[in-house]
Amino acid sequence: MRKAFLPFSPPLIGEAEIAEVADTLRSDWITTGPKVKRFESEFAQAVGAPSALAVSSCTAALEVALAALKISPGDSVITTAMTFCSTVHAIERSGATPVLVDIEPDTLNLDPARVRDTIGELTRQSHSRRVRAIIPVHLYGHPCDMDAFFDIASAHDCAIIEDAAHALPAVYKGRTIGSMADTAPVSTLTCFSFYATKNMTTAEGGMLTGASELIDDARIWALHGMSRDAWKRYSSEGSWGYDVVCPGFKCNMTDIQAALGLHQLQRLSAFHQRRSEIARRYTEAFGVFDEFTTPVERSWAGHAWHLYVLRLNLHELATTRDQFITELQRRKIGTSVHFIPVHLLSYYRDKYRYSPDDFPTANREFQRIVSLPCYPRMSDEDVADVIQAVTEVVHANRRRKQVAVQASAACT
Repeated sequence: MRKAFLPFSPPLIGEAEIAEVADTLRSDWITTGPKVKRFESEFAQAVGAPSALAVSSCTAALEVALAALKISPGDSVITTAMTFCSTVHAIERSGATPVLVDIEPDTLNLDPARVRDTIGELTRQSHSRRVRAIIPVHLYGHPCDMDAFFDIASAHDCAIIEDAAHALPAVYKGRTIGSMADTAPVSTLTCFSFYATKNMTTAEGGMLTGASELIDDARIWALHGMSRDAWKRYSSEGSWGYDVVCPGFKCNMTDIQAALGLHQLQRLSAFHQRRSEIARRYTEAFGVFDEFTTPVERSWAGHAWHLYVLRLNLHELATTRDQFITELQRRKIGTSVHFIPVHLLSYYRDKYRYSPDDFPTANREFQRIVSLPCYPRMSDEDVADVIQAVTEVVHANRRRKQVAVQASAACT
């Protein structure tokens, strides 16, 4: 057994990031300034996006995206039941109605067929709230079937907002997530997260990418609805004058955060390679067990491996998911669960009168998911310790073993 606890997902910060932050602190700009502008440009280039806007979080990116698309009370927005609450919070705070839809049983991503059926049903009911947008969440780093969603959005004249909090640098049919705005048949915006646990970090922070004209509108929403941002107002080329054209948010990124991001972005490829290596080792180790379902990766997908989510085949185990996690914790292995489905959370459950079986796939899969540590700071020994701990727990809790023991006791 390990001597020290293995945390679930700490960041990996190097000396280059520290030096860049120190340089920022010694400069004239610590809030939104030249390093934010540089980070936006380099990020857009890295993912192949037409334009990018750095913001304070992925949640802020979602909120700004909805505002830039003029989504408001009276509208509906479709998203997945299996996501972090912030995806649905952004819809709720816009005044629009969130419409939850169930998930695919293999990827656990939003199910396009169910989305199509849901829009059809709303239409047949002469639903007064028109569906204005679909938010596919690239869960765990596996891309959604974007062609299917573009087809649905085109047929129903609604926008696409990709929640790509997990999906950097995921690839869909040869294209990096975030790069499809220039060819998409509908308005498309993509929201990224740089939270401390993500594939690259600015501590807190996010990025919104999309067509230049939409990002220009979003930029105004992101800073009080002002017609000039801070860099333009206070640089040598700027002017003190400004106007306020909408009741905007305050969610701009700082140069301190961007200083981290500039160097994290340079290391993203190496980070992703290490995550992929760990995921491969886990799948090789756990794929031989009938007690587990390992993550899928469809032939057209390039997985970002933000999370490695193992699913327990509980009919093969004499334990619960929660007990399984407790046993790993006793062996000093940190884990988590991603996520509690939105319809089980009290605010949404009570307001929209959901029951657990309203989204049966999300509810069923939630009962058996465990997220294992998978991050570039892990050593080969750390990975081996996780594999050993998981293997020990499954051997100790095999249902076939328990049945055999009971049968033997009955014979004696």
